Amino acid sequence: MQRKLMQLSDAARLVPSGSCITIGGSIIRRTPVAFVRELIRQGVTDLHVLGFPAGITTDMLAGVGALRRVEAVYEGLFQFGMAHNFRRGVEAGEIEVRDFPETAMIARFRAASQGISFMPTKVLLGTGMAKHNPEQIREITCPFTGEKYHAVQAATSDFTVLHGYVGDEFGNVQWPVQRDSDDIDFIQAKAAQRLIVTVERIVPHAEIARQPTLTYVPHQWVEAIVEVPYGAHPGSCDGYYDEDEEHMQYYQECAKDPARFKEYAATYIYGVTDHWDYLQKAVTVKRLSQLSVR
Repeated sequence: MQRKLMQLSDAARLVPSGSCITIGGSIIRRTPVAFVRELIRQGVTDLHVLGFPAGITTDMLAGVGALRRVEAVYEGLFQFGMAHNFRRGVEAGEIEVRDFPETAMIARFRAASQGISFMPTKVLLGTGMAKHNPEQIREITCPFTGEKYHAVQAATSDFTVLHGYVGDEFGNVQWPVQRDSDDIDFIQAKAAQRLIVTVERIVPHAEIARQPTLTYVPHQWVEAIVEVPYGAHPGSCDGYYDEDEEHMQYYQECAKDPARFKEYAATYIYGVTDHWDYLQKAVTVKRLSQLSVR
């Protein structure tokens, strides 16, 4: 097996401006926030993002003017409210949006994971979504029954970025036995052209080998793996830590006003050298221990 362990800055350097990226996780849960902050620090822009329920990562990209297009089922910050940066960008015509129902978006990722160009679905029948998005949704006729379906285009991206729990230096990534009901990271990983995974912990390969059935993403799929403790902060990582409500509320207050968000970005994104520097500025050791659920 080839060693694939990288520093966060090196992994982010793989992604050029203009890329299409699938971002894993769900809204403010287990999303690769540290990776996105690093992309922003490196000046990556003009990004096309695919997501399931998109959240804080997409809003950050919108806030610094690095987001061109989003395809997802939702964009917001869950209990913390709307995605203010994203909304401003859409209303100003700076961000293009294509929205899909959850089942249709899953079908799109499934198509990409199977290497086919589309997936048939009935979920859009009776809606006007095909009329508004003919480039990605088209009515088809079943060759066996004559029934009407919609074909939804495969959700294919240049890169897929996930935040996981534990992995080894070779890129084997493990998930817990009990997983989230909306956990489609496996499908997104399998659909990836180039897969980058940040994890809370890197452990010896022997530890991974002791429980092979927990290996959710095998090393063959992974191009780069990065150890990033608290890599989803200020969001949560199931089984490790809860979302940081204080910081999320502060983020939202700043995001309401472009000038204040510029100050936020100057302090917590551009004003830090790396993820460790960010943690020292954004939270205290005591606060991190309070967030821990382990």
